[in-house]
Amino acid sequence: MFKSRKVRKEDAWDGIVIDKTRRATDGSNLYHYVEVRLQDDSTLKVRVAKPLWESLTIGDHLVKESGTSEPTKAPR
Repeated sequence: MFKSRKVRKEDAWDGIVIDKTRRATDGSNLYHYVEVRLQDDSTLKVRVAKPLWESLTIGDHLVKESGTSEPTKAPR
């Protein structure tokens, strides 16, 4: 079964980046993903824009607020 990794506007979460990957799942487009450990200790793998992916490092705090289309890197 296909599971969408796209971030939805109604989603809200925050957590710590634990992994970064990129894949060409359709053979022609390169997609960027981060895996985030949420505060309840569960993990979430989401697709993010390339500029955000490039700016993130393992251990960064990432926040996705309801009503926004993309997560943002939280200040340290």
